[in-house]
Amino acid sequence: MNAPDRYERFVVPEGVSKVSYERDTKIINAASFTVEREDHTIGNILRMQLHRDDNVLFAGYKLPHPLKYKILLRIHTTSQSSPMQAYNQAIDDLDKELDHLKNEFETELARHTGKMMEY
Repeated sequence: MNAPDRYERFVVPEGVSKVSYERDTKIINAASFTVEREDHTIGNILRMQLHRDDNVLFAGYKLPHPLKYKILLRIHTTSQSSPMQAYNQAIDDLDKELDHLKNEFETELARHTGKMMEY
């Protein structure tokens, strides 16, 4: 069969960076990021988080090929920010949101488990 092994979807090969950055030479404050071993899940979450930033003029992503497990993320910002700053801020904000979601879930789970013990 021509399909790659399943582990190739998740394991970043040795010597390959998880995220690479390439500045756009034609557009000021624009850059492309290549994120290895990710798909629409991360691409869409990052795109939506970047759109929340007022300094981001454009954020989009694409998968170059269904059997190549990487996304190409393109960011264009205003002069008050850089694509790298916007990317790092989006990652930090998503990390905080996920921590909050995890804490809320664990709190509700503990509360629910406590109620179940009372019966």
